[in-house]
Amino acid sequence: MLYIIKSFEFDSNNLILTKNGEAIEIRHNEAKLLSLLLEQSNKVLSKEDILSHVWKDKVVSEQAVFQNISHLRNLFGSDAIKTFSKRGYQWQLNTEIVPQHLSYDEYATELPHQSTNEINSDTKTAININSKVKIYFLIAILTSLAFIISLIVFQKNVPSREVDSKINLAYIPFKQPLNTTKVIFEDNSYFNFTLLDHLNASTFEVSVELEYQNLAKPHPFVMSGELREHNQQFYLDFRIKGPFDNWQGQFSASSQEVIIKKLQLHLQQPFIYDLLNQPQPLELKQAKLSIAHQKNPTDLITLSKLISVYIEMGELENAMVMANKLENIAIKQKRPQHIGNALLMQSNILTRKELYELSSHKLTAAMSQFEQIADLKRQADAWYEKSWLDHLTGDYITVKATLLKAAQLSIDAKDIGRELDALFYLSVMAHKHQQEVDKYQYLQLAENKMTSYQLPSYQFARVPFHYAIFSKTPEDREPHYKQVLKLTVLIPVHWVAQSSRKDLMTYYIDQSRLEEAQALLDNLTTATSSKSYLGALLAQANNQQDSFNRLAKHAFEQAQLAGDRRLSLDIALLLCSKRQVSTQVNYDFYSQYISEKASKYWRKDNKEELLALNL
Repeated sequence: MLYIIKSFEFDSNNLILTKNGEAIEIRHNEAKLLSLLLEQSNKVLSKEDILSHVWKDKVVSEQAVFQNISHLRNLFGSDAIKTFSKRGYQWQLNTEIVPQHLSYDEYATELPHQSTNEINSDTKTAININSKVKIYFLIAILTSLAFIISLIVFQKNVPSREVDSKINLAYIPFKQPLNTTKVIFEDNSYFNFTLLDHLNASTFEVSVELEYQNLAKPHPFVMSGELREHNQQFYLDFRIKGPFDNWQGQFSASSQEVIIKKLQLHLQQPFIYDLLNQPQPLELKQAKLSIAHQKNPTDLITLSKLISVYIEMGELENAMVMANKLENIAIKQKRPQHIGNALLMQSNILTRKELYELSSHKLTAAMSQFEQIADLKRQADAWYEKSWLDHLTGDYITVKATLLKAAQLSIDAKDIGRELDALFYLSVMAHKHQQEVDKYQYLQLAENKMTSYQLPSYQFARVPFHYAIFSKTPEDREPHYKQVLKLTVLIPVHWVAQSSRKDLMTYYIDQSRLEEAQALLDNLTTATSSKSYLGALLAQANNQQDSFNRLAKHAFEQAQLAGDRRLSLDIALLLCSKRQVSTQVNYDFYSQYISEKASKYWRKDNKEELLALNL
């Protein structure tokens, strides 16, 4: 059942609670108790009834009932649950019930008629007299879908302190100075640790996509890290790779023992593994991170992740508020590492807002913080970001010097990934500034570096991908894209592979080479939003309108659940462009989505089509 309580919606089948469409964190046993109270709201439930239904065979004290009742009252108000002395508890609030076995249209026919004034007060769009219920119904469907997917596929790996399970965390031996004690993690009440000593951190960093495929089934959460020492202070960079995301951050402390304790304390938070373990919309990520930040406002890593999500969502004002907060907390804690991180994020936000002079000032301040603690990696990041500001001035010589500085800092830090990123970006910048010699010289240098580092073949796909960028016609790009797909055959979801496949699909459709377009799909075995999107493009080319509608809408839902904002916008635009062809698509919904979610960068890339559609 779906229960509607004031501004809350509770899905009792999947134990999901939302408020105004946003997920509310609720413990598993609290959700089970809420479900019981709502399902038997006509009864007074004794403590024994509650214990037998919620905790079943587990031995717990009556205090558990009191605590859960108290938490629910905090959520819904003190009058939500009435205590009957020596008898038990009963639900008191007015509650609307939506049977989930009914379709919306079936349910709508059972509702009392609403006046026009009531409709206008309940909805902004006033689509129909039952629009408020439709919103609730759609929210329930979307949240239930996300939950069911995660429950069926990934439930076994989600840690839960409610059932006294421990977090299974594999780790690769950390990089660390020779004169330090080797970091070994012992099992404890929170973690089961597994040492993957057949791998080393350097190898894993540059082949993570390939290595993780082999580790994911037995070890869904894999941690790597680097410990360093500077001026009698220890610094730790760590990263946890999960099925759908990464979680990373930095710690500092006066001793190695303290820094490892800080790491383990931070990693005890279950929400981290929830974010890693299942795809979810950006709005849901933001809600969960906001809750986690409210619970632990001095956790600088969680706050940094929240800022990153706000930036990804395009909510730059909220991002800047949180970035300022990060800086202030880091100053109070005397953490130059996180002060620098906050300044770097502020610079990123200001660049997106086209406040370039102020952005440059923040970058300079960030560099100063990172220099104090000899953080070469973050210094490289700051110089990399500076190259874009230099590019905007049209000064290629400075751009080149800036990116070579970023590359050298990466070499000094022994960070292969950052070094290659700087070289590839320098090649692209040379192309933008029409420096024909340099663009091929630095592309060749990047390829030679990859060869010397003995990187896996999929990493080399970036070379033909850049050659495709430099090509002038679709015909010239085709062989380079084919080479990309050949090199990424083991990692078909790599970003260069997905981008190349999309451009090839568009080219083949434009050339009426539909059999080759179909082959691109046939070679993909993993069901992803990108595959559904390509299938929609091909269905459109084959005039298969029903298939197009089905695949495009499915692709949009998949992209939304995965938090892929750019692809969601691409699909919404595709659906809007077919307005005159089909009556099966809610164009108002997709155009509104574009209006609310599109960034200026995406709008710039799709300017002509948006103008044609008056969007």
